[in-house]
Amino acid sequence: MIYVGIDDTDTVDSRGTNQLAKALARRVAGRFTCQRIVRHQLLDDPRVPYTSKNGSASIVFEPNVADWTVASFARTLRQIMEEDFVSGSDPGLCVATTVADQIVDFAERCQRELMTQHEAVELAAEHNVWLAGLGGTNDGMIGALAAVGLAAADDGGRVVQWQNWPDDLSGCVPLETIRARAIDVREVNQLKQVSAGNVDVGKHLRPNWRSGRCVLFVAARDPASEVEADWSALKIP
Repeated sequence: MIYVGIDDTDTVDSRGTNQLAKALARRVAGRFTCQRIVRHQLLDDPRVPYTSKNGSASIVFEPNVADWTVASFARTLRQIMEEDFVSGSDPGLCVATTVADQIVDFAERCQRELMTQHEAVELAAEHNVWLAGLGGTNDGMIGALAAVGLAAADDGGRVVQWQNWPDDLSGCVPLETIRARAIDVREVNQLKQVSAGNVDVGKHLRPNWRSGRCVLFVAARDPASEVEADWSALKIP
């Protein structure tokens, strides 16, 4: 398993970090299979400069070849990101195969506290984790390392892509279509499985990653809603 974290790759007027994560997965497909891409919510605080609610992205890969190293894979991803660099962004990239408990702890603290680039760099060096800034202030290294820690914890975030999703879903979707992607659909309050009906997934299908499973939390549709659906998907960090 290879854990990749990216952060602060965009600006208000450019494509988002989630889209870059998808592009990275496409560029290395064949040699490396993307298992999942997850958006992680970090500290939402006015002291943190961010484009949209301070989210970073993790990508979990499985290698399909033997002739690779963390350093060579990181160089490949770095080159792709540098080719797509957006002026005004401060991107960071992290790649690891082994994630220490201290990095997981750092990642969880990034969701509650203001952490520094210096702390991220020192921790990565201490545990031999590949971490680099790719421009600007390089502050994206903080979120990139956090994304790797949260991915390794295997319990949190919103799923952007999982396994071989053929496309994104939006609007009103039959529940069977969602479950066909091996997504567990549960009512948010009692956590009971939902087995029938249509779900309004909104602009994009974004289930959550919980305890190694892909779960979509839903609530009964608001009667005042104009969308003809039985359930509404919830956006949970």
